Amino acid sequence: MSAWLLPDHIADVLPSEARNIEELRRSLLDTARGFGYELVMPPLLEHLESLLTGAGEALDLQTFKLVDQISGRMMGLRADTTQQVARIDAHLLNRQGVTRLCYCGPVLHTWPDRPHATREPLQFGAEIYGHTGPEADLEALSLARACLDVARIRDVTVDLADVRIVRALLSGFSVDQETLRLVFAALAAKDASELAVVTQDFPSHSRDGLLALLQLYGDASVLKEASDRLGHLPGIPALLAGLQWLVDRIDGCQVRLDLSDLRGYAYYSGIRFAIYSDGASDALVRGGRYDQVGAVFGRDRPAAGFSLDIKQLALVTPARPLKPAIRAPWGDAADLRKVISDLRARGETVVCVMPGHESEVQEFQCDRELAMVNNQWSVRSIV
Repeated sequence: MSAWLLPDHIADVLPSEARNIEELRRSLLDTARGFGYELVMPPLLEHLESLLTGAGEALDLQTFKLVDQISGRMMGLRADTTQQVARIDAHLLNRQGVTRLCYCGPVLHTWPDRPHATREPLQFGAEIYGHTGPEADLEALSLARACLDVARIRDVTVDLADVRIVRALLSGFSVDQETLRLVFAALAAKDASELAVVTQDFPSHSRDGLLALLQLYGDASVLKEASDRLGHLPGIPALLAGLQWLVDRIDGCQVRLDLSDLRGYAYYSGIRFAIYSDGASDALVRGGRYDQVGAVFGRDRPAAGFSLDIKQLALVTPARPLKPAIRAPWGDAADLRKVISDLRARGETVVCVMPGHESEVQEFQCDRELAMVNNQWSVRSIV
């Protein structure tokens, strides 16, 4: 095997793409800071039990594992950062009230999570802890949309669901895990005949409600239909009202709802959202409420947030213009080196042209040049 070959779904990032990714990273972090989110940097490597406890259990098959040569304990390379940020909130910060945290760094997956995806996403995310109300859900969604705005992704669709609706329909009676699995599979496939068979021994209100969910998807009018069909069931009106409250505050984009959508059922504890764009084959952003995320660390705090892969986002963002730069001759004369140093200190990009390489293409737009004019170095436009 050639030494330069990389593992499947692992790739180098070359200059043009790397520039776009890095500019996106900076703009997303600046956007989060504008909302009051503080940056944290969890380690790439942790003890396995810390990464895979509680909500992290679902990541077991996605996590690379190895033995720590110092302690002999099993360690893991993080497949998601949310669990680590919950640990930071619970144990290292231990603040009272609302805490807003954001992060950005690589995660590693044993398998790509969708066709043609990288196994090394660059994950950006934001979490708000300490507030149980819908205001936190709305803030997480608003920040996610602001991040797509700065990435110049304009035409988006927001998908909404609430896992508590299915939970409300399954409350009040005992259901074994295998039957639950079959119910969830039938709902995901929108298979009415299979769902009818699996739920034949359920209470009538639960069975009828679950079957009704299969038709409750579409635009915001779905909530009115859901209220007509399910509004008499305990707990359902408040959940539908919560979705309506959120829909009423989302403007400038299309909103879709699917009340039988159970993606992330074991992870999310309330509202769940995904944001799509016409140029992407999968959701660009996923988020929602996950109140139990910090429970295994001893602080069961309310939590809402989202995450995205900057590498995936970079594939669908419009091309960014090259950064303006100054072309300068190479030389070791003290006056030339001083002028170049001063220009760089002022924030200019100065590309020194090596002798014999004057026409080579750079990852910069040299729109000016440093030239000797009237016995002094001056910056002038390139015609």
